[in-house]
Amino acid sequence: MEIVIISLAAFITAILTFFSGFGLGTILTPVFMIFFPVDLAIGLTGIVHFLNNIFKLALVGKGADKTVLIRFGITAVIAAIAGAWLLLQIPDVKPLFSYNAFGKTFEVYPVKFIISILLIFFAILDLVPFLNKLQFGKKQMPLGGALSGFFGGLSGNQGALRSAFLIKAGLSKESFIATTVVISCFVDFTRLTVYATRFTKAGLDENIILVAIATLSAITGAFIGNKLLKKITLKFIQILVAVMLIIISLALGAGMI
Repeated sequence: MEIVIISLAAFITAILTFFSGFGLGTILTPVFMIFFPVDLAIGLTGIVHFLNNIFKLALVGKGADKTVLIRFGITAVIAAIAGAWLLLQIPDVKPLFSYNAFGKTFEVYPVKFIISILLIFFAILDLVPFLNKLQFGKKQMPLGGALSGFFGGLSGNQGALRSAFLIKAGLSKESFIATTVVISCFVDFTRLTVYATRFTKAGLDENIILVAIATLSAITGAFIGNKLLKKITLKFIQILVAVMLIIISLALGAGMI
C-alpha cells in the first residue's frame, strides 16, 4: 500500500513542482513519514528528489541563466553552510508555541515561523497587481541566494525562498525552471553527501524497490510537466508559485511541516 500512495504522491507533485521549482521534497517527506521513521523518510525523499532533479536537468538544464547561477548559487551555498552550522549550535531550541488538533500535537518553531512570514510576503508580491510588476535585478541575487541558503541550511526549507526570488528576476519561464533545477541539483548533492553515512543504518538498502518506483513516478510527472511547458504562460507559473508559497507558509507557520 505504501508503494501506491508514495508513488502517486510523487507523480502528482512532480507535475506541479516542475513549474514552481519547489515543493516535491516538502510534500513527499510527510508522506514518507506516514510509513517510515523520520531519519529514513528524509533520506528516501532526498534520493527521489535528487534523481528527479537529475532527470529535469537533462531535460531543461541547458536553459539556465549562468549569471543568476553564479550570483545566486555561490552565496546560497556559503549561507547554507552557515545555517547548518548554526543549527548544530542550537539543537535544543524550544518551540514558540504548541497546540493540539486532529488528535496530534503541533509545535511551531521560531525559524519556520520566520520563513512562513517571508513566504507570505513574497506571495503577496506575486498576487497584488501593482506589486506584481516589481522585479529583483541581478544585483539582488546574492541577497536572495544568501536568504535561501541560510534558511535552507537552518531548517531544510530552501526551495520556496529560491523560487520566490527567481520568479522576480526577469527570467523567461524556460530559464526560470532551468535555473531552479540546476541550483536544486547542487543543493541535493551537498545534502546527500551528508546523509550518505547514515543511509545503511537507516535502512535504505531494504527499500530500494520503493525508491526506484517512487523515482520513476516522479520522473514521469516531470516528463509530463515538460510536455505542458509550451502550453503555459509565465503568468500561470507566477500564480502557481504564489499559491504554493501561501500553502507552504501556512503549513510551516502551523507547525505541520
